[in-house]
Amino acid sequence: MKTKSNVKKIRRYLPFYLMMLPALVYLFINNYMPMSGLVLAFKKYNVRDGIYNSPWVGLQNFEYLFTTKDAWVITRNTILYNLVFILLGTVCSIMVAVFLNDIVSKRAKKTYQTIILLPYMISMVVVAYLVNAFLASDTGFVNNYILKPLGLGSIAFYSETKYWPFILVFINLWKGIGYSCILYLANLGGIDPGYYEAAALDGATRWQRFSKITLPCLKPTIITMTILAIGKMFYSDFGLFYQVPMQSGALFNVTQTIDTYVFYGLMKNGNIGMSAAAGFYQSMVGFVLVLGTNAIVRKLSKENAMF
Repeated sequence: MKTKSNVKKIRRYLPFYLMMLPALVYLFINNYMPMSGLVLAFKKYNVRDGIYNSPWVGLQNFEYLFTTKDAWVITRNTILYNLVFILLGTVCSIMVAVFLNDIVSKRAKKTYQTIILLPYMISMVVVAYLVNAFLASDTGFVNNYILKPLGLGSIAFYSETKYWPFILVFINLWKGIGYSCILYLANLGGIDPGYYEAAALDGATRWQRFSKITLPCLKPTIITMTILAIGKMFYSDFGLFYQVPMQSGALFNVTQTIDTYVFYGLMKNGNIGMSAAAGFYQSMVGFVLVLGTNAIVRKLSKENAMF
């Protein structure tokens, strides 16, 4: 009887399994098959011997990340930028999602969602040239149409490091907030409107309804998104930090991250083993951060932990 029941369940859900199959195949090919190449992090790779026959060098490749004079700068930039992105990204995404959720007109809501999501769909290469159109010293919009009419001197944005932490944070928010707010907006749509109606009848202010109803209902999603973001703490958006500053050497102190540093090292030295070691290091640190963050969440609020 159990066998017949299992067969019926399989037949019933077979279309869903078939729909899931292409994604599983892609996941296996793209995420699991390359894991065999992790051995490159511990080898001195050469084309003649191939991946598995190249000589072992132990942890020698990892010295590239920790013994160079730029190790502290690239680690500091990677961590601090990601912390700011997580904090401001979460706050801004929730705010935008709440504003969109309050729009009554379905047509207006869809229009605003499309406009907000559009930057996420634009290639970072295109974004880099848009930023250059605004910030270029000679032809940029800011210098020629804002500063000059005000009688102010032009700014060499691609040589001044003090502006770029704000520029990069702004671009990251502008480009990524549309995707993040959709996740929160979907969650807001599942909140029972009766909660808000009852709170309004009891005289609750808009802020009280937000803090006592909206935020608690969004809490599981916020925690999950934060844990996943913390897992990528040692990664960075390569296009954001490589393309947008136009590879300006004067800005390396504030735009250089682990990803861009490894790329420059690979292009200069051609050492694939060092690049593999950096990727292995980032993955392991991210894995430990996810486990640690989830353990803290599970200790504070077990029902909101991912596992």
